[in-house]
Amino acid sequence: MAPAERIVIENCAIATVDADDTEYATGHLVLSGDRIESVGAGPAPEGLTGVTRRIDAAGHLATPGLVNTHHHFYQWLTRGLATDHNLFDWLVALYPTWARIDEDMVSAGARGSLAMMARGGVTTAMDHHYVYPRGTGDLSGAIVRAARDTGVRFTLARGSMDRGESDGGLPPDFAVESLDDALAATEATVSEHHDPSFGALTQVAVAPCSPFSVSTELMKQGAELARRLGVRLHTHGSETVEEEKFCHELFGMGPTEYFESTGWLGEDVWMAHCVHMNDSDIDAFARTGTGVAHCPSSNARLAAGIARVPDLLTAGVPVGLGVDGTASNESGELHTELRNALLVARLGPHRESALTTRQALRLGTYGGAQVLGRAREIGSLESGKLADLVLWRMDTLAHASIADPVAALVLGAPAPVTASFVGGRQIVADGVLLHVDEERLARTTREQARRLARITAGDC
Repeated sequence: MAPAERIVIENCAIATVDADDTEYATGHLVLSGDRIESVGAGPAPEGLTGVTRRIDAAGHLATPGLVNTHHHFYQWLTRGLATDHNLFDWLVALYPTWARIDEDMVSAGARGSLAMMARGGVTTAMDHHYVYPRGTGDLSGAIVRAARDTGVRFTLARGSMDRGESDGGLPPDFAVESLDDALAATEATVSEHHDPSFGALTQVAVAPCSPFSVSTELMKQGAELARRLGVRLHTHGSETVEEEKFCHELFGMGPTEYFESTGWLGEDVWMAHCVHMNDSDIDAFARTGTGVAHCPSSNARLAAGIARVPDLLTAGVPVGLGVDGTASNESGELHTELRNALLVARLGPHRESALTTRQALRLGTYGGAQVLGRAREIGSLESGKLADLVLWRMDTLAHASIADPVAALVLGAPAPVTASFVGGRQIVADGVLLHVDEERLARTTREQARRLARITAGDC
């Protein structure tokens, strides 16, 4: 077998985000095939063979690629609507539009969402897609193909809803599935798209939408299905005070107790938001290893509140960052969430002691890898891990006078991405996506957004 080709990156600052938070003021990385061969201080070792490319990364910071842990790609087509609503009013306003999506729209929304994240340093993305109107095509396949074409590593959280308007839910009845159909379609999606191997580009999770849009039976059988198939579980949890009230009224218990009663706490589970959690809830997540996707911008946009991230981390709960759907985070970028996570946390009771810049970077990298169950593969720059990394340019006007490059990345203006690699394959060069025509994609997403608006208005 021929030796793998090597890429050598030198002369950059490096934040490895390993267990010791090892950093190098000036260091090197050697990529061999799809793996990191070595990382360390100073120049790369001499005498390396098979070097096909050398990158002088002076003026840059190298970090692990960013990992997004919660998103709704289709919402790319409904940005800028219901901007002054809380969660429930926002859902009521937008579900009639979302219920009209089809395969072409979902494909465009996925490609727009993925492109925006990838050009901003995301190397692993996920999509929680739960709207499957009848007769609208292969929505899951469209999303998976979009991720493959963009070049990112990807988890599809195959969502579902079986509680429509006639059962007291929010979505129209024609946009929800029956219990049996949802379970069967989810199992088929896992069978077709999930790759359990080390270095997989596509994985699938079982993901009923939320306690107020699915039946208890779908929650229970969904958990059983995921564990039978050996995949992870994802849903929304404890996002608003209204949700907590709903759970008490309908189930006679709070959200965390309800999740535990349905089999939805465990090391194979992660929940989006988790804003309104008491000490007992946090203890339950820590005891069971349940993860959290923290979405600070969306939480603020929908006035949901400030999540207790410092307390979650202190308790040992795995926490990653999420963009959330771009109908509640119009920028669609994860690197801005590093800054927002830190700033929003400091508005809470811990104030300046809430989060450090290093903790914010860890949330967006290794924390996300933990939440997705891929910490052995990605999330830190270490020998043997997958070569998913980003070179951020730090010598421009925006950052050159900030002495600490990690502080510059987290607190400064969004840093330009000079290079982004997924499994050693470059997907971004000088801020431009290498496998996506951005201008053409912009036209397509605009056309599909307008088409969705026309259909919703009854003008086909």
